Amino acid sequence: MRTVVAAILIAALGAAAGSPSAAATAPARTVEEVIARNVAARGGLDAWRKVDTMVWLGHIERADTKDTKRVPFVMQLKRPNLTRFELKQQFEQFTRIFDGTHGWKIRPAGDGRPDSKPFSKEEIEFAKAEFVVDGPLIDYQAKGVKATLDGLDKVEDKTAYLVSLTLPSGAERKVWIDVVTNLEVRYDRPATNPLVAGKPVSMYYRGYEQADGLSIPRRIEVSGAADKPISQVADRLVIDRVIVNAKFEPGTFLPPAAPIRRGSNKIRIGDGGAAVPPQ
Repeated sequence: MRTVVAAILIAALGAAAGSPSAAATAPARTVEEVIARNVAARGGLDAWRKVDTMVWLGHIERADTKDTKRVPFVMQLKRPNLTRFELKQQFEQFTRIFDGTHGWKIRPAGDGRPDSKPFSKEEIEFAKAEFVVDGPLIDYQAKGVKATLDGLDKVEDKTAYLVSLTLPSGAERKVWIDVVTNLEVRYDRPATNPLVAGKPVSMYYRGYEQADGLSIPRRIEVSGAADKPISQVADRLVIDRVIVNAKFEPGTFLPPAAPIRRGSNKIRIGDGGAAVPPQ
């Protein structure tokens, strides 16, 4: 929701041509150049265009508990914005599904049966706006994303290009790109919780590794508290394995068969039938 780092690329150029050119090491001057370097560092445009689906297998480490138990998760992604996220705790399974138009949250009810609730308006708007497989920077112009370079900024101990993005929906995002590696180190988006609507949520990307030639962060730290150190407040998603272009079962992104509960009413929304067609 990305390591051939720039330093390695420059070293390789040096080995081939004697020494890196000034152009290869000079700071980028335009947003187009910043994004082009980022795309190259992440594996290249052609490689990402071949990716239609992705699976992340990993675990979550909670910031709000002293319990060090790892909670396993499975994230299934399909272009442009279909997602299925499953969090598996002992005897319980929490699932979030978005089919491109509608979303559902499924969790165990008091009687142990699955209880399904629809996404909130904020969650639907966010899910529709995202480019879940490759993010907003890959093929950004073709996606209708507008980008501006706001200059240089600091992210922890790193100097980064600060890029402001406007998505086709009008939603705004900010991304920080390390000037050395040309990889994303931070990404800000509004909260989807209606109680704190508009409050920024920051995601910090760490530990990039290769998967089928693509550079993907293996640790993502998520924080909604800008006034505290990230190490104190962030939930951490650790991605142990990445599967590129996985084949999904036909019902992966279909609505759940469990009833939606609204007060005392129960509304059955699906029994494995076709979902409404759908970044």
